[in-house]
Amino acid sequence: MTLLLIGAVRSIVEMLGLCMLGQSFLYVLAGQNRGKNRIYQLFDLITKAPRRVVANILPISASATVIGVLSFVILLLVWLGLAFLRKSI
Repeated sequence: MTLLLIGAVRSIVEMLGLCMLGQSFLYVLAGQNRGKNRIYQLFDLITKAPRRVVANILPISASATVIGVLSFVILLLVWLGLAFLRKSI
């Protein structure tokens, strides 16, 4: 049961990380028109929760780019931590 729970949480974290990567690629490719792109809007909706958590931790003056990068790094560390935890059990 524990391995199933770890695997499920790891899958959710992996999906969030991949959505953040996709959103960053579309940020570069679409440029100023990214707000009109439906896929970018979907990625924005999916990744809003982790970005909001990081934004609440950081000072108000932090830019959106810093919040996005830090969110991705935290998700990556959680994903790696869960992989290590799964192997150790």
